[in-house]
Amino acid sequence: MSTDLRLFRGDAEPHPVTDWPKPPPWRTFAGGDQPRNSASQEGQGGQDADGEAGDDRPPWRYVIGDTERDIVNAALHLHRPLLVTGRPGTGKSSLARALAGELGLGDVLHWPINSRSTLAEGMYRYDAVGRLRDAALGQRREQTPGTTEAPPEPDIGDYLRLGPLGTALLPRPASSPLPRVLLIDELDKGDVDLPSDLLTVFEEGTYEVPELARFKDEAPRVRITGSDEERVAVPSGRITCDVFPVVVITSNGERDFPPAFLRRCVRLDLKQPDEAQLRAIVGMHLGSATAERAEKLIGEFLKLRDSGTRELATDQLLNAVHLRASGAVTDFDRLRETVFRSLGDTDA
Repeated sequence: MSTDLRLFRGDAEPHPVTDWPKPPPWRTFAGGDQPRNSASQEGQGGQDADGEAGDDRPPWRYVIGDTERDIVNAALHLHRPLLVTGRPGTGKSSLARALAGELGLGDVLHWPINSRSTLAEGMYRYDAVGRLRDAALGQRREQTPGTTEAPPEPDIGDYLRLGPLGTALLPRPASSPLPRVLLIDELDKGDVDLPSDLLTVFEEGTYEVPELARFKDEAPRVRITGSDEERVAVPSGRITCDVFPVVVITSNGERDFPPAFLRRCVRLDLKQPDEAQLRAIVGMHLGSATAERAEKLIGEFLKLRDSGTRELATDQLLNAVHLRASGAVTDFDRLRETVFRSLGDTDA
């Protein structure tokens, strides 16, 4: 007896959901089960795409060729930023998380770039208006008749937070001398001057925060990216790294970068995964049994992708395999064009 797994039926009849479907492994978030691309999740049991007990998925690893792996290692040994280019869905952003997980370097500091991003934003954010407002409120509350002493200024550390780049450059404590991992995502979407602005930071590993530089005799403790509790001192308002962070910069190739910037990076161009790599990716996410049953779908995906008629991303294949294997749709063929729709197709 088959089970109808459709949630929405479109029949206008109320049918409250009692069991919400489990998400695909790549759609889990920090508030729920941790995704399997976390080192702490390796080897744990679970369910495969068919909902069967057990987990025949191998420990999660980043699928990469030998040449590409050597380029990554070259960047690590040279303490240079790794500039990763490639089509959407080739795993550019995932590489930073794979590095952090495999090398035990902690959480990835993520700096997503848009057209308004600036170097200062990556280094720190300062809420000057909020500090002035709170200072004025405190002055009105604490001032009493006959008192000439001004109330203390609000602690600047409550209004200044180091950004992803500023946090990545912080000196490492003696108890944890390993570098942090910084992902600068889609740099080609930023202002044309941003790559050039990064040059000095990449070469010298230092940056001044003007708002903190005026504190000559003290080192304000400010917040950092990734933690509301942890604060760090910034003596003389200058951040200087003692070990260069692992910097992964991604680009979709929407525009070229200045030669001076490229010279300071190790460049990695990720190709589309081949058939064997696709099979491994499906197996890691959904289980080897599911990957074996998806051979025909993998072949169809490759034929469409490599024909040049459609621009497809690997996660579209994962979505298709998950939907088909889980039985979430009654007629997958009707969804085929939607799931395998070209990324360049903008028709409504």
